[in-house]
Amino acid sequence: MSFTLLSSPLQGFTDFRFRNAFNHYFGGIDTFYAPYIRLDGKLVVKNSYQRDILPENNTTPELIPQVITNDADEFLFVAKYVQQYGYKELNWNLGCPYPMVTKRGMGSGLICDPAKIDHILERVHSETNIVVSMKMRMGYENSEEILNAFPVLDKYPLKNIAIHARIGKQLYKGGVDLEAFQRCIEHTKHKLYYNGDITSVAAFKSLQERFTGIDHWMIGRGLIADPFLPGMIKNNTTEYPKNRWELFREFHDTIYEQYDAALSGPTPIKMKMQGFWDYFSHSFSHPQKTFKKIKKANNAIAYKQAVREILNSEQ
Repeated sequence: MSFTLLSSPLQGFTDFRFRNAFNHYFGGIDTFYAPYIRLDGKLVVKNSYQRDILPENNTTPELIPQVITNDADEFLFVAKYVQQYGYKELNWNLGCPYPMVTKRGMGSGLICDPAKIDHILERVHSETNIVVSMKMRMGYENSEEILNAFPVLDKYPLKNIAIHARIGKQLYKGGVDLEAFQRCIEHTKHKLYYNGDITSVAAFKSLQERFTGIDHWMIGRGLIADPFLPGMIKNNTTEYPKNRWELFREFHDTIYEQYDAALSGPTPIKMKMQGFWDYFSHSFSHPQKTFKKIKKANNAIAYKQAVREILNSEQ
């Protein structure tokens, strides 16, 4: 059965610099989602969000912008904003698990309010022709929340609902709840995409065998931890390319140079790359030792030396 692989948006990680480099060096992803656009009370799109979705900044096969909001006017504003760049679809984030978002009744903190979801979708579908898709968790407090929201969601011509098979308050802790995901399949007429803990070819195959009707699979953290994973899934292999570490080095150097040019001063680039290595280190022989080495590197010269040593020790 043919299937589609999608890159789940991760705030602070999967911006256009990362996406373009990932697509160039590794491939395997059919559709990328941009991290959510958020408006802080004013109908203004921040420069970083603007740059992220500009068509001239993106070289991936397909990009879908995303919005996080609990306000119909904001949703409509972002819809019109992305349409001016030729985007036909806007993904609505009801998945973000972080307390600073959920406490404000956004992300997964909105799933428990079907009436508000209904109001926003009703206005969006009557006042704009943008195609709406959803990215959700199964709830914030419990996985019943999404089941209560489905009757509302089923009223609208949504393109799909991508579900991360956890609840919001788990953040990323604990395992995915596959029984609850199965209940979702049984309770909605919408096309569902699966997201959550696709961290290896074996994990993917096991999910594929379990959910035979799902043909769209979304990879989030697993794609940063092992950038070769989508390509390996696509090619049905567990073999890494012979020049694995050379490719990774080129990819790393590309994003490092671009972030270094975009961020001002030594601290932001250090924090940015540490964030990536928190994930990257998982596909190295000694994850903790690898990450420790990166954290100890206090300046650009020490950092580059640490990366060289880490990669040389794998080859």
